Amino acid sequence: MKKRVVITGMGVVAPNAYGLEEYERALREGRSGIRFIPELQALNFACQVGGVPQQFDEIRKGYFNDEKLISMNDNIGFASVSAIDAWRDAGFVVPEAGDPAVHWDTGAIIGSGIGGMDTIVKTVVPMVNDGKVKRLGSTIVEQVMNSGTSATVAGLLALGNQVTSNSSACSTGNEAVVDSLLRIRSGLATRMLAGGSEGPSPHIWAGFDAMRVIARKYNDQPDKASRPMSGSANGFVPGSGAAVLVLEELETALARGARIYAEVLGGYVNCGGHRNGGSMTAPNPEGVQKCIRGAISDAGIDPGEIDAINGHLTATFADPVEVGNWSKALGREPGNFPYINATKSMVGHCLGAAGAIECVAVALQLHKGFLHPSMNCEDVHPDIAAFADRIPHATIEYPELRIVIKAGFGFGDVNSCIVFKKWGAE
Repeated sequence: MKKRVVITGMGVVAPNAYGLEEYERALREGRSGIRFIPELQALNFACQVGGVPQQFDEIRKGYFNDEKLISMNDNIGFASVSAIDAWRDAGFVVPEAGDPAVHWDTGAIIGSGIGGMDTIVKTVVPMVNDGKVKRLGSTIVEQVMNSGTSATVAGLLALGNQVTSNSSACSTGNEAVVDSLLRIRSGLATRMLAGGSEGPSPHIWAGFDAMRVIARKYNDQPDKASRPMSGSANGFVPGSGAAVLVLEELETALARGARIYAEVLGGYVNCGGHRNGGSMTAPNPEGVQKCIRGAISDAGIDPGEIDAINGHLTATFADPVEVGNWSKALGREPGNFPYINATKSMVGHCLGAAGAIECVAVALQLHKGFLHPSMNCEDVHPDIAAFADRIPHATIEYPELRIVIKAGFGFGDVNSCIVFKKWGAE
């Protein structure tokens, strides 16, 4: 019998809010975290808006001393703050640095899409080119190595189980949740911190601007720029931030009286193999549908039980295709299609952090019984006009919300899908 896995803690640093209470409020209000970024204008970007967490320099000072802050770029800082908040939210105490005890039954899978690019560009490259290698400092490696996020969190919380940083483009955060689910199920861990992080950097976003896949027509209206499922969508809005979820074996969570946000029923990860329309930048529809069906099978539910979808939905040409794939995979036509919403309409596309930030949104919606709106899609794309009445344009109070399915489809034709269930909705 498979061990059941639940969410007992969460932390979030998103473009539109920091902390769970404010994040829930932002979701309910349809509050955008997307802003005009003068640096992008100065650098001649066509897209001059982005989603960046606000006042983070002040926020992290409340967590770390000056010595620790030196070794934390934004990517690691976002992850560290989110992890500490999730740990405390789950009912645990952050250990003192000198405490020798190790949580051997707890690990972390916290990844990023690209990682510490800002440190490489602003520090490593200029100092190496100037012949100042000896002045780089002893913390430079941990800031630029891909596993810097999870390794830092392990040190902060004394984690002794598997500690790793995955990287699967836009699928990273979801994949971390699925991998953590499987590890707990198999009995290899009691709990896992799962999530994703991404720092803001024009050097990360530049390639997307060159590809002309990010929004360029709403620089003077930043809150209108991210338009998933809209007929006037013109590309995704680059974003940054982090979120971490504490996944825990149900029996342990119940034994210690933990608050439970939701149950993770199942998940699935695959790749479309860059065939049948799939490529480095586009998903193979068959792969997407197999991923969705795989998650549903792993969860042991019927597709008809799904109340809502939190889609990948980036505000690109792929959105109508994604909705069509959902319909085919679930076997549900417009007349009985679940509600579908897009968290990216408020925060943009946070790349490696996207899945984690959106999973927190799903867990909050299940826990509190509501569906947040999808902003800026009053002009639903004509190819999915038949699904228009399943897209919330304002918050829906939905106490009977029971099962939400969440997906991420990333560069490289990689797919991930997770099924969440409201706790107590037996």
